[in-house]
Amino acid sequence: MRNTFTNPFSRALALLQGGFYVITGIWPILRMRSFEAVTGPKTDKWLVKTVGGMITGLGGVLFATGLKKGPSDDLVAAAVASASVLTAVDVVYTMRGRIRRVYLLDAVAETALIAAWLFAAKKR
Repeated sequence: MRNTFTNPFSRALALLQGGFYVITGIWPILRMRSFEAVTGPKTDKWLVKTVGGMITGLGGVLFATGLKKGPSDDLVAAAVASASVLTAVDVVYTMRGRIRRVYLLDAVAETALIAAWLFAAKKR
């Protein structure tokens, strides 16, 4: 893998998204009750924990690369793709009334991450 996102901004962005994903991903795994208090009741808790685990895993990888050389093109693509999917889910299912409006705050954060990665790509 070729590391092309080695500048300080990209490394900081990997740390930021990685930390955000670790914290938000591990939350339902460790504290389902408080997670549901904010986001609403969940039917399939195993699925919430599975998604949380996947988000935590990606976050850990992003964070680790931010501490080292910086993320590769492939990892940046995965970071942007993940943020894009999470944004789409947040917006679509909030608008359909399936999830609480608090998820729109996550959509804003995910959109900011996408924009930051696009800026980083333009500047490299």
